[in-house]
Amino acid sequence: MSYAEVNGINLYYETHGSGRPLVLLHGGLGSGEMFGASLAVFAENHQVILPDLQGHGRTADIDRPVDYALMADDIAALIDHLGLDRPDVVGFSLGGGVGLQLAIRHPEKVGKLVSTSAGIRRDAFYPDLLAQQAQVNAAAAEFMKETPMYELYARVAPRPEDFPRLLDKIGDTMRRDFDHTDDVRGLRVPTLVMGADADMVPPSHFVEIFALLDGGLRDGGWTGDGRPKGGHALAILPGTTHYDIIDSPLFATTALAFLDEKA
Repeated sequence: MSYAEVNGINLYYETHGSGRPLVLLHGGLGSGEMFGASLAVFAENHQVILPDLQGHGRTADIDRPVDYALMADDIAALIDHLGLDRPDVVGFSLGGGVGLQLAIRHPEKVGKLVSTSAGIRRDAFYPDLLAQQAQVNAAAAEFMKETPMYELYARVAPRPEDFPRLLDKIGDTMRRDFDHTDDVRGLRVPTLVMGADADMVPPSHFVEIFALLDGGLRDGGWTGDGRPKGGHALAILPGTTHYDIIDSPLFATTALAFLDEKA
């Protein structure tokens, strides 16, 4: 359990296991503890670096928005701080978006990427979900005090009183329009696009992302020579939702099958 001073933020991280380095990036309103169901599997043959992103878990907030690109820069700086040689990255939800931004903005720092349950266009999310996200702000803090997310935050955050401020920032981020189609189309880091079959976006959106990466456009062929040229892949995990996909045994095994495959 350590802290790294990077980009003006005191970034908390843990290290587990040994082997090829692997960075796990948690989802919104969570922390590295979200990977409890799969951490041991990832750490069996990998050195797992488990940071808490800005304002989450044991990393205190600072005076800036909760922004995917800025948090990606934090992780790039952490990689440099730890002297890691192109670690693989697995991100979920918010962490999946941060992982994508890391691979887009700092491709030379990443080996392979697994981006899980992360949409690349705001209008790909279900309309009723967007309506719910529009209500996330500090005023919701009182209603969330019985939730596991608040319990975790109150237990580990350096300043538990910052929870309403975090909700304001997360709400602002979710209400902001975005479309990373062009950025993803040029992605050079081999990427596994992973999603639940009942996620916050339809499965077709993950297929759309895969297509931007040259996937699903032709028969793969007997020798695999028709697969995406960049080494990208797609996985839709059966019987899962956005809220339990990282607890599924399929999550770690699918991610590791992609990460550990020899080029």
